[in-house]
Parts: sequence; C-alpha cells; structure tokens
Amino acid sequence: MKFTHSITRRAVFLGPKNTKLPVKFVLEMQELGSHAEYIILEASGINALDFHIAYYLGDLAAVDATGYFHIISGDKGFDSLIRHLKARKISVVRSSSIEKMPCFSQVPNSVDSDDICSDGESSRPPARVTLDDMTKLVVEGLVKRKTGRPGTQKSLRNTMQTRLGKGVRATDVDAVYAALVERGYVKVNATKVTYTLPVI
Repeated sequence: MKFTHSITRRAVFLGPKNTKLPVKFVLEMQELGSHAEYIILEASGINALDFHIAYYLGDLAAVDATGYFHIISGDKGFDSLIRHLKARKISVVRSSSIEKMPCFSQVPNSVDSDDICSDGESSRPPARVTLDDMTKLVVEGLVKRKTGRPGTQKSLRNTMQTRLGKGVRATDVDAVYAALVERGYVKVNATKVTYTLPVI
C-alpha cells in the first residue's frame, strides 16, 4: 500500500487465495475512485507479495521521485529495502497498520516498535507536540502571509519545514501536509497549490 504527496492513493495487493474482503474496506476503496487499485497476484509463493510491492514501489518512485510512500506491513523484511531507497533520497516508511501511520496519529503518546522509518527511528512526531499543534502553527503562518504564499508543493513543503523548525522530521512535515489537504486548506492541481484558509 502506498501514499504520495500530491494525491493520496491506495494500492492493495491480493494473493490468489484472497477471495473475501470486509465490506467497509471495499466501500472505502470505492470512494477513492481512480486513486485506488487492487493488484492481484497471479501466483502465491515465498516472498511473492514482497517482490510485487518492491517492483511497484520502484516503478512509482521512478515516476514521482518526490513522492512520499508508505508500506503498510508488519514484515520487518521491508526495512532493508527502505534503507536502500532512503539512501537514494526516496521518501518511504513502513507502518504496521493504517491506523499507526504518522498522519493518523493525533496524540502520539507511545511508539509502536513496528512503526518505523528505515533507520529504526520513530516516524511519529514527539509526544509533546501533536499533529494538530503542528498543523495550527503552519496554518497561522500561511494566514499571516496573505500574499506571497508558496505556489508549488515543493515551495510549500520548504515553507512548512522552516515554520516547524529544522529539527522536525520529514515524516512529520508529510503528516501536516496531508492534514492540510484533508481539511481543504490546500488544494493541489498537478504540482501547483492554492489555498482556502480559515479566518484566524
């Protein structure tokens, strides 16, 4: 499963014996329309799923080298691949479940040992600062600018990093970016961004 910066997408890999899926999950996938896809493996085997995920991840990274990718799996075997990709400046992280992804962690009081970046560090913000805190800080900065707001995803992310501080991890910036898009404050068209910010 993977997510990119510009548009959240889901790719769900199904083995040949996967004949049943929860109704709620299928309905949520359906709501994503063309931003979701099922990839059906033609044959099962040792590490078959892992190799498929590695292939599609590389394919996606070749198309969007600035994307941010999530592998949702409890399999720590992916971490060596993640280390390899991060060494080549590809942003990727593994979380053991969707719920444990950094962008869904509102109050990260604890760290799951399986919810890691490739270097073994936590991919969540520090416990003393929540995602809401960081999002509010970024929104306040954008509102105050009024004019001269970043016009591209890259410049917006640089502005966010500056606003949040150099010590804030890229995964935290990604989580705030996702929150801005989800709440409708930032709208993305290709690489360009526009704003619908709240009145503060």
